[in-house]
Amino acid sequence: MIAVVIGAVFGLGLTLVGTPLFIRFLVKRGYGQFIRDDGPTTHHVKRGTPTMGGAVIMIAVVAAYLLTHGLMLITGDGGGPTASGLLLLLLMIGMGLVGFADDFAKISKKQSLGLTPWRKIAGLVTVGVLFAVLALNFPDADGLTPASTNISFVRETVLDLAFAGPVIGMILFVIWANLIVTATTNGVNLTDGLDGLATAATAMVTAAYTIISIWQVNQACGSGSAVESVCYQVRDPMDMAMIAAIITGALIGFLWWNTSPAKIFMGDTGSLALGGALAGFAILTHTQLLFVILGGLFVLITLSVIIQVGYFKLSGGKRVFLMAPLQHHFELKGWAEVTVVVRFWIIGALAVGIGLALFYGEWVITQ
Repeated sequence: MIAVVIGAVFGLGLTLVGTPLFIRFLVKRGYGQFIRDDGPTTHHVKRGTPTMGGAVIMIAVVAAYLLTHGLMLITGDGGGPTASGLLLLLLMIGMGLVGFADDFAKISKKQSLGLTPWRKIAGLVTVGVLFAVLALNFPDADGLTPASTNISFVRETVLDLAFAGPVIGMILFVIWANLIVTATTNGVNLTDGLDGLATAATAMVTAAYTIISIWQVNQACGSGSAVESVCYQVRDPMDMAMIAAIITGALIGFLWWNTSPAKIFMGDTGSLALGGALAGFAILTHTQLLFVILGGLFVLITLSVIIQVGYFKLSGGKRVFLMAPLQHHFELKGWAEVTVVVRFWIIGALAVGIGLALFYGEWVITQ
């Protein structure tokens, strides 16, 4: 368990120190954020704030992961990187690179529009399909692969997508995994609109996945300490706990500079990378449907956009909210930005608390 703590410290330290250095780099090159003219007028003062801060988060997470594993190998307290860990980082970095391309396009064009929708979708789908296919490979000594074809709540009990055979199962899983990835990346991206909102909201969920993964380590099937009737068949839960702790630490360090008034924005680089990471945790820890509750804030904000767009089209131009996503509705109602952020953090924390309670409660009830 010491690796989890060490990883979190590495992640925290790297972003806490690295972010101001990256801010100076971006300022020298004039890489600033462009603000939508149709957004809240109070956001216009943010024009020119350095963006693409997600690059710092990604670099810090990968560096902390390698440093932690290196230290564990030197001290003899652990093994090297695992298939599950590397796949999660692949998904996170791949999504982050798509976001980086989008951010860089905005900066180079000096406007708020980046990649064309189809180019962005093509990039996200390519990364998502690659991750999904690889996640069903690399079995360990017990035959466990990083992901499974089962749709899961807190364990593999909902539906096996391979009911019609392994080939159909893989195709259905690839589609299912990409739906999860698309939902989470869009959810985090839509939430990233106010200083510190998405950063802290994501950190709460990754902290929850740290707890969940540690519990899965202690209750792993065949571990001896687990109740076998309710044990967890998850590959590499310790590596999942380590990466979740690293990301949590990295986000806290980044939040120091991203909180209001933000010195830097994470941009699509960060929001897509973090969305990919959350999707990876949901899939690789077999808690896909539980994530809907853990990420309740992201779900709420995404639903506000769906409702707004749907009602606008059906009603011929009428709106439910003053502006979507939901956080901007409350800004236009006169709430201060900090007030919106803190209250939405509370909603996110409540969602995480309910999710953890359900995770533990399922174990208690079924044992």
